Amino acid sequence: MNRKVAAYLLTSVILSILFSFCNRPKEVLNRKDMEKLMYDIYVAEAMIENDYQGFDTPEKKEALIRDVFRKHQTTQAQWDTSLSWYSDRIDIYLKMNDSVKARLQRRQRASEQVMNRQLQQEQSLTARSYSPSYIPENYSFDETNPKNGFRFRMDTTDIAQKINSSGFDFGFDVIGIPARSKPDLRAVLMLEYNDTVIYHSEFIVENRSYLLHGQKYIPGDTIRGITGFVRLQDTIGMFRNIRLNNIFLGHPNDSVEPAQRNVSAPQERILMDEETETQ
Repeated sequence: MNRKVAAYLLTSVILSILFSFCNRPKEVLNRKDMEKLMYDIYVAEAMIENDYQGFDTPEKKEALIRDVFRKHQTTQAQWDTSLSWYSDRIDIYLKMNDSVKARLQRRQRASEQVMNRQLQQEQSLTARSYSPSYIPENYSFDETNPKNGFRFRMDTTDIAQKINSSGFDFGFDVIGIPARSKPDLRAVLMLEYNDTVIYHSEFIVENRSYLLHGQKYIPGDTIRGITGFVRLQDTIGMFRNIRLNNIFLGHPNDSVEPAQRNVSAPQERILMDEETETQ
């Protein structure tokens, strides 16, 4: 008797579930399509949250969400109706939500694994092929070989061999920055003297030429080290088309004529040893 009751209850539950799905309104997305849409909505919301400069107005945020609806051939109204319908069936909604989150986590882990492998390969290749003072002529933040920037370091021997004049520039041309979104891209030149460290830094937000200037000699001191880097923070791969061309470190006469460059003055910060400050 107990088995019959259990079988009856199980059958009733299954029939109730099937009945509820058979009565799903036609304007409500089916479960498979709803999960796909939820996934892309979550991705879009993450993009908005992580790129506050690119989506700094309600209009830009709404445009991205509209693109997601257009991709799935649906509308905001159908999304709202479907979300409300599934929310009233909390068990089904929670299972859908868990499935979407698991997919997002798998994607994130896969991306991190790919980036870690490529970073290790790049570091290994750099260690074998280039000295710390190596500066590439061109650099690309491309999609097929994602990178987040480059760095160089010159000691007194490198400076004596590669920089012959008192004044020098670290410069490059930038292309590929989109008009509507601004990357978190920064260039820094650190000049180390015996008692002083001078930082030149600039955020790269438009397509043009950039120069960060340095001097081998300042009053009462001589440079003993130069460190520079260009770094892009782009966890979701929105700015992989950016490219740096004509990268150089040297005398201004070796670079493009100043009249041909739209160069703004970089930010400068000077740090001195406590002994120097008290003199």
